[in-house]
Amino acid sequence: MFDNLSDKLDKALHVLKGHGQITEINVAETIKEIRRALLDADVNFKIAKEFTNKVKEKALGQNVLTSLQPGQLMVKIVKDELTELMGGEAEGVDLSGNPSVILMSGLQGSGKTTFSGKLANFLKKKKKKRPLLVACDVYRPAAIDQLHIVGEQIGAEVYSERGNNDPVAIAKAGIRQAKQLGCNVVIIDTAGRLAVDEEMMTEIENIHKAVTPQETLFVVDSMTGQDAVNTAKAFNDVLNFDGVILTKLDGDTRGGAAISIKSVVDKPIKFIGTGEKMEAIDVFYPSRMADRILGMGDVVSLVERAQEQFDEEQARKIQKKIAKNRFGFDDFLSQIQQIKKMGNMKDLMGMIPGVGKAMKGMDIDDDAFKHIEAIIHSMTPDERSNPSKLNASRKKRIAQGSGRSIQEVNQLLKQFQQMSKMMKMMQGGGGKKMMQMMQNMR
Repeated sequence: MFDNLSDKLDKALHVLKGHGQITEINVAETIKEIRRALLDADVNFKIAKEFTNKVKEKALGQNVLTSLQPGQLMVKIVKDELTELMGGEAEGVDLSGNPSVILMSGLQGSGKTTFSGKLANFLKKKKKKRPLLVACDVYRPAAIDQLHIVGEQIGAEVYSERGNNDPVAIAKAGIRQAKQLGCNVVIIDTAGRLAVDEEMMTEIENIHKAVTPQETLFVVDSMTGQDAVNTAKAFNDVLNFDGVILTKLDGDTRGGAAISIKSVVDKPIKFIGTGEKMEAIDVFYPSRMADRILGMGDVVSLVERAQEQFDEEQARKIQKKIAKNRFGFDDFLSQIQQIKKMGNMKDLMGMIPGVGKAMKGMDIDDDAFKHIEAIIHSMTPDERSNPSKLNASRKKRIAQGSGRSIQEVNQLLKQFQQMSKMMKMMQGGGGKKMMQMMQNMR
């Protein structure tokens, strides 16, 4: 995400590298390129101009510290201003009600129904809440079916009334059902349209008045750029929502919505969607996003994701096996499963400083581990436990069974041996092991 913007900002900031001091001339050149990069990313012209004026004002006349080069100072100023433009601090959701009611709004196709499930899953796992999903899209039967499927995936209750065309009545009944079931969070999925219209806005306004939610969230497809910002403004004028959710940030987004939306509607971005899986939801941290836009990575988020998937009991068992040289392919397979649960592979690699830029133009498939899993599943239980038994004839059988070549089987064995040695040297740090594994699997 933001690859194009990151690349152009890097080129803009490169102007100052090698200069002994910041001058009005070299700052003006840099500012011009930064503004052009923001406009190319579909950031509103007025916002881009205000942003670059602030950067210029802070840069001119600054004394460069002995530990900083002019280019480094400019990067810091741009990072600080980007962070401020996107909201400054991360903001959570209000869960003070009993039950807490969260109303989801947005256009059709923004990913609202899917994100309702992601948010329910997030609150269930991270906040130890018991959510109830309420299907209030009475126009699309598929939306009701989709919400029930999502509910089954995450193990959450779903309330719907097929045949009832009154979303206000369904929403109120859903809250009553939540109280009866002991659910302490209600997430109401409302209908969307292909464009903002009066009927739609009246309907969601009526639901809002009837249920008085603790949180009203606007879901927006980040790939729609400046249109997303304009739509957010239209919804906010009617609903006065509490926060924004940006979906599809794992796609080919230019970044304009993420950068502009807070400034236009004066409401924080609270969550972002980073993939199709139910776990692909992150709290939005403006400072971390600014780091990623400037190509600095986001190690903190990467470690947090690793820790979420890290099973301490399993780690202790693996530690004992490593110590006794009994680490086998079944254990290797379980580590791969943990990595896959962390999210989109390209997104994860982009969190490692310097790696995102190095991977520019590379296509990293989410199924990158598929051939590895196929090879391991073609082994017998005894072979997985004792890889040293894999002689030439066994390798040939495994290659045929997995549909891979002998060379790929040998390559996997070599990687496995290298990783086994590395893990023996680094017993402890589960997150580090997984990061190293990701680098080895590229």
